[in-house]
Amino acid sequence: MNDFDALPIIGILRGFNASQTEQIIEAAIRGGLRNIEITMNTPDAAGQIRRAARGNLNIGAGTVLTRATLDEALEAGAKFIVTPTVQTDIIAECVRQKIPVFPGAFSPTEVLRAWDLGAAMVKIFPAETLGPAYVRALKAPLPHVRLLPTGGVDLQTLPAFLKAGASGFGIGSPLFDKARIEACDWLWIQARCAAFAQVYCASLG
Repeated sequence: MNDFDALPIIGILRGFNASQTEQIIEAAIRGGLRNIEITMNTPDAAGQIRRAARGNLNIGAGTVLTRATLDEALEAGAKFIVTPTVQTDIIAECVRQKIPVFPGAFSPTEVLRAWDLGAAMVKIFPAETLGPAYVRALKAPLPHVRLLPTGGVDLQTLPAFLKAGASGFGIGSPLFDKARIEACDWLWIQARCAAFAQVYCASLG
């Protein structure tokens, strides 16, 4: 997790085609991002992960809901796994194989269960529902649990989530705007990734 912790932002790619994903990843790397999640409900997700895994990138698979999907993602080269819910069998298998897993949870009970099962971080999803205040509230009784808010994290809210105790962030459309991607505005994607990296680093102090 040391490389991940250097810039604990996961850029989430959902529904882009292979050509778009390749260009997005290149722009993201130029912008300083190193952690990319490709959701498994993306067409040819395994193929996209396989191609991305050949480079110097921490590539993961998201929306993993079944063991079959997990096996497909790991075979393609996924280095971390993200689930939208507390999937106990998936968490257990990732722990067994020493693959970082970020299960999605929301209630305190779900969050603690996911952590106790072996989550590397617990994805708070959807984080925009209650915002940074909810992360702060969770950290009060659960200070040892590493939280990864996903949804509702943008350049304005990231510092507040970090101050509330977040250990990492899952970010989709604020990083990878579909209109910009459809326009092939890769310089915007690069600049956006760089802006998130800058805001994160500036917020550490």
